[in-house]
Amino acid sequence: QVQLVESGGGLVQPGGSLRLSCAASGIISSINTMGWYRQAPGKERELVASISSAGRTNYADSVKGRFTISRDTPKNTVLLQMNNLKYEDTAVYYCKLTLVWGVDYWGQGTQVTVSS
Repeated sequence: QVQLVESGGGLVQPGGSLRLSCAASGIISSINTMGWYRQAPGKERELVASISSAGRTNYADSVKGRFTISRDTPKNTVLLQMNNLKYEDTAVYYCKLTLVWGVDYWGQGTQVTVSS
């Protein structure tokens, strides 16, 4: 079984930065994609950014130019660097891992709050 542990969330002022980390353990040999989703109060969960096993990245339009997703392969970790944070970035951020045969695993979620 795969376990995902997220860290790095917190409270930040508008224009500030945070770096989220998601460390995977368990069956890691068949990863297709890792990504970050977020869910704001009263909203549906949405894709923020993803990265494939080949390193291809995808971003929501709302975060392009501000967020960067990357993988630290030796540590089995996916990172999300978030710069120039805005009020609308406030949400619970979830890490997701998808195996090559289509099985998804989710992290527990980490709260990001952008407030002055």
